[in-house]
Amino acid sequence: MNEAKKRIDEIRQKRDISIKTLDFLLSTEDEEVITYLRDSAREAADKIYGKQVFIRGLIEFTNYCKNDCKYCGIRRSNSRADRYRLTEEEILSCCENGYGLGFRTFVLQGGEDMYFTDEKICHLLKSIKEKYPDCALTLSIGEKNKESYQAYFDAGADRYLLRHETADEMHYNRLHPPELSFKNRIRCLYDLKEIGYQTGCGFMVGSPGQTTESIYKDLQFIRQFLPHMAGIGPFIPQKDTPFGKEPAGSLKMTLRLLSIIRLIHPHVLLPATTALGTIHPKGRELGILAGANVVMPNLSPVLVRKKYALYDNKICTGDEAAECRQCMEKRMEAVGYHIVTARGDYI
Repeated sequence: MNEAKKRIDEIRQKRDISIKTLDFLLSTEDEEVITYLRDSAREAADKIYGKQVFIRGLIEFTNYCKNDCKYCGIRRSNSRADRYRLTEEEILSCCENGYGLGFRTFVLQGGEDMYFTDEKICHLLKSIKEKYPDCALTLSIGEKNKESYQAYFDAGADRYLLRHETADEMHYNRLHPPELSFKNRIRCLYDLKEIGYQTGCGFMVGSPGQTTESIYKDLQFIRQFLPHMAGIGPFIPQKDTPFGKEPAGSLKMTLRLLSIIRLIHPHVLLPATTALGTIHPKGRELGILAGANVVMPNLSPVLVRKKYALYDNKICTGDEAAECRQCMEKRMEAVGYHIVTARGDYI
């Protein structure tokens, strides 16, 4: 145990991890070591952010997508997906509802839907900012050129989430169709950061073909890129995709990786994701205890939530936004943390 503690303390001090230590921490069954890793990560987060959990209002505004990623339920070739687009009025109504519930960050997430031109996105951003100037706006709408990213930023977007999915190029090619490239995904992330966005990257845990070596590359990318946010969650198969029969990523590995990311990048905003809550009834609470400090309840209209099916058995598809918000508050209080309704910017 002393040797293991020394290794974990070293990650914290150096803000780095060796592949040997990573392999050990992902495979150990020693509960004392696992607890020490989790507690070290929680202590690192508390030192910077205290007992605060930041809440973001998620608005899934379109499930049309031009891409054909092999893991994703809204991929272009999934003819079984029940497609929808929210109108600008519906999106503004979600924001109004969320604002009344105390949300001060709205996350506009969707597939890469060509209907939503730069002009439409910019008009939407300006409309939201005009009504809610004290709120942060986050976009998560995929790969664009630098000019588009700049236009969104100028129109009022503050943050952008773009998971890199994997920092291993061979693994990236296994998960994506030939027209998507690893180099372009990384280019997008550096463009976003250069423009001035608070930028988020991230990866799936347990995706088909993932190895310890590819996870090590992910951690090294996060350590070097220093994103403001890092979204990681377990891979969960969606039945109508090429990976529909693959096994899901594990809770224990996701929790350990949350803790490791917190130690190598203590200031990062780290969500306890819906996917984590999907694979375990207390997944999000366990994520917070492992070092996460962000949750994203759903503000989308209840009628469309089941349609935004990136993976199977997604939770929180039936609750109204107010119920979601209250439920989340109680869940966080149960593990000793409190929801903060401020913008919750990166420190």
